[in-house]
Amino acid sequence: MTDPDIRRDLLDGLEYQRASVRSIVAGLAEEDWQRPVVPSGWTVAGLVGHLGNAERHWFHEVVAGLADDWPWDEGMPSYDPRMAFTCERPSSEVLGYYRATCDRSDEILAGVSLSDVPRGRHRGQEVPSVQVVILHIIEETAAHSGHLEIARELLDGATGLGMR
Repeated sequence: MTDPDIRRDLLDGLEYQRASVRSIVAGLAEEDWQRPVVPSGWTVAGLVGHLGNAERHWFHEVVAGLADDWPWDEGMPSYDPRMAFTCERPSSEVLGYYRATCDRSDEILAGVSLSDVPRGRHRGQEVPSVQVVILHIIEETAAHSGHLEIARELLDGATGLGMR
């Protein structure tokens, strides 16, 4: 397998996971976006917002070394890994933010190679390669896609909405 094949497979896998997230939440009633269904208290809106934040951190800040300021940040609490992911914004804003961050991530990824060392850092530490970052976001998105499938079933009984 050549590097272009690996790159294509990784980017296809990333988009597959993103599409799965969008598929799972499509058609969810607006009031259910902010309703927690698990004891930890996270919500669908909070989790999709978190996925947008993960894209921003890892691709925009770590890979590209950018310090993005987005209107999304206004009024949002600072990231705290001990807090449940919640968000009071309407689903259209949450999905819009997620799509916009993914689109910008794709632009960034188009300008780098898998072996490039990211320009930024994660928690003060250098990350070995862009490939490592892509794999991490695939893993993160896939894990939360499963969480969203469970939430969707608990909220309205819908199942089989993911892409697999």
